Amino acid sequence: MKILVLNCGSSSVKYKLIDTDSDKTLAEGGVEKIGLPDGFLKFKAKDGSKQITDLGLTDHKGAVQAILDNLTDPVNGCIKSYDEIDAVGHRVVHGAEKFNTSVLITDEVIQQVKDCYNLAPLHNPANITGIEAITALMPDVPQVGVFDTAFHQTMPAKSYMYALPYKFYTEDGVRRYGFHGTSHRYVSMRVCQFLGVDIEKQKIITCHIGNGGSITAVLNGKSYDTSMGLTPTEGLMMGTRVGDIDPGALTYLMKRHNYTADDIQRIINKESGMVGVSGVSSDMREIEAAIKDGNERARLGQEMYEQRIIKYIGAYAAEMGGVDIIVFTGGVGENQASVREAVCQPLAFMGVELDKELNSRTRGTETVISSPESKVKVVVIPTDEELMIARDTREIVSKKS
Repeated sequence: MKILVLNCGSSSVKYKLIDTDSDKTLAEGGVEKIGLPDGFLKFKAKDGSKQITDLGLTDHKGAVQAILDNLTDPVNGCIKSYDEIDAVGHRVVHGAEKFNTSVLITDEVIQQVKDCYNLAPLHNPANITGIEAITALMPDVPQVGVFDTAFHQTMPAKSYMYALPYKFYTEDGVRRYGFHGTSHRYVSMRVCQFLGVDIEKQKIITCHIGNGGSITAVLNGKSYDTSMGLTPTEGLMMGTRVGDIDPGALTYLMKRHNYTADDIQRIINKESGMVGVSGVSSDMREIEAAIKDGNERARLGQEMYEQRIIKYIGAYAAEMGGVDIIVFTGGVGENQASVREAVCQPLAFMGVELDKELNSRTRGTETVISSPESKVKVVVIPTDEELMIARDTREIVSKKS
């Protein structure tokens, strides 16, 4: 079965066409800068090279059309017609408490996703535009929604509730939802397959670390706690997001500088985190270069970034009564050996022992980077959210038929 996976952002659409019979990626790429005159399509050609085509598209429907045209292009394409696409799987960011699993897209599901707009104003509307674009261009193809929040719906109330007046939960839906659920689900399953152990008997901490980052405690195959909250702003220090902060600091700044709620939203989402502390960049590669040049703010930023990862791993190990496996994934988790080493070193008291030489040469490959003597397995598992979405889509569409 050929599944087209779409991840629609506010001004971009990423895609993969996956043959789920072989788990092979047939095509991948994305459209960026939708609505701007310098918009473009980038994709991986058959020879593996990266190609860019200037487009200048005004909306998501045009972006999806460009993707479909490229997939069926006589030179660059890999299919002859749209009819070869059996189904489309969509990444949907927020499902609130409405969805605890992936679902077939219906009019009712679309309305429920729209009902979550206030919880994810930047993401859910873009996700819906992708669904509507496919409906317009390929009205007969089945579509499936795969929710970032669904995996975390197994958390107990003590993990997801905030200590606010209870009415804000019952009336406004204010609680911890968590994100990156598709990634945490994939890597927790994959690491157990890789190690040959039963996921239902494991205490796993999955660290999805990149420009955005979150950590999840996976107890016996289910999400038990996670670092992101009502929004993706809570938890770890990230590239541009603040992570955990005293809410009193925000009200203090609002009063002192006459900031509006929109001002605070901009600051905590786009001007904080690594870029805010370092004043250099949100890219860890540029941070490392700045540290080598003696930039102390960049060094402070990296130390803060690593410290918060350590803190969450320690907390989740305590919550679960121990940990069997720690997984690193995401752009930084998969590729930045120095961060992995800095995080693992203070965890020696838990029995974590890193193979430093093996860790130093591991980038983006499935590898056990702990030593044979380590009581905790530390493993790098590259995430594959698109494959997870494709598999869910195939399963749901197969049941429908």
